[in-house]
Amino acid sequence: MKILFIEWASFGNEDIKEAFTAEGHTVICFPFSNRDGRQDTEIAAELTCALHRETPDVVFSFNYFPVISNVCKKEDIKYISWIYDSPYVMLYSYTAINPCNIIYVFDKEVYLEFHNAGIPTVHYLPMAANTARLDSICPPAWHDEAPGMHMAKPTPAPHNRAAQPPYLYDISFVGSLYTEQHNFFERMTTLSDYTKGYLDALMTAQMKVQGYNFIQESLSPIMEDLYKALPMEPNADGVESKEYLYAQYVINRKITGLERAQLLTAITQNHPLDLFTHDRNFSMPNMRNHGTADYYTQMPLIFKQSRINLNISLRSIKSGIPLRAFDIMGSGGFLLSNYQADFLDDFVPGEDFVYYESREDLLQKIDYFLQEEEERAAIAKNGHDKVASAHTYRHRVREMLASI
Repeated sequence: MKILFIEWASFGNEDIKEAFTAEGHTVICFPFSNRDGRQDTEIAAELTCALHRETPDVVFSFNYFPVISNVCKKEDIKYISWIYDSPYVMLYSYTAINPCNIIYVFDKEVYLEFHNAGIPTVHYLPMAANTARLDSICPPAWHDEAPGMHMAKPTPAPHNRAAQPPYLYDISFVGSLYTEQHNFFERMTTLSDYTKGYLDALMTAQMKVQGYNFIQESLSPIMEDLYKALPMEPNADGVESKEYLYAQYVINRKITGLERAQLLTAITQNHPLDLFTHDRNFSMPNMRNHGTADYYTQMPLIFKQSRINLNISLRSIKSGIPLRAFDIMGSGGFLLSNYQADFLDDFVPGEDFVYYESREDLLQKIDYFLQEEEERAAIAKNGHDKVASAHTYRHRVREMLASI
């Protein structure tokens, strides 16, 4: 099968192209600037020419773009998209119902929202990891290199704990603190005292609840004030509500930033913590802020060399397993995550990963698993092997193309 791959600055590009090729398919790349994924006549014309020239069997992209869908509809070719971002407002474009679409979302609750609305083009598909690539990335001591060097294809030894060098980190967290960008919440400087109090109470309540997000359904009483303080309009080609925009792009991001900062602060009261994030100004005692980590070369080494890898999901992810969690398990790292319902479909808590239900539970489990070396290593290996056996990009490619 010939696949026209819409190539933009996305995580997983190399992994899925490799998977397509390994499964016997031909990949033709179409550079995509992503400057206007809704309607761009220049992009539409270039894509139309590429389809006529290459005559692919299917078009594929990470995330969904209405401009791509409209061209595929006109040219009568299937368009497969796999959304890994959350929130993702372009999913609510009217074009989502185009019959050419096969749209995959990693969050089952989002899928059910569309399924229950009678929209047949949206499907559920969890994220994945390229375990073959991740297994080939080993710390220098696993293949007797000098510190700082890295072989292109080192001998894998990520699950031989007897051969493992000392861990570099006890507890690590890789992710945004939502202080660096998209911080719309802080722009709402004219909110009334009532709205401020309402939001404070709402966010405090949400941070105490894992597994269910009630922000969007709770905003009606203050929508007028939110709009005055920070005008946001639904897109002309979309069905998203104002409540959706404020809940997912403003308030849930703020809650996630507050939650992550609070949990990391609580952890550092008793343990050292290593943080990898965009905000180099974030600091606290007993924490090392390393700045950003490269997705392909550095993050797998962090996951492998951390006793405990934290996942604190963005609050707009309703039930889905974030890509970070697959990357941690696929790297052979021990995963300690907040509760997300979709984990239970494919992974066993306490065997493949561990989840926490509250701040107190998180701190207790950190204390426990820092001491239980063998149990922690066994869980990490189980998680890795489960991902390798059923949740690689090659598995996902087979699932997606089976629908054609």
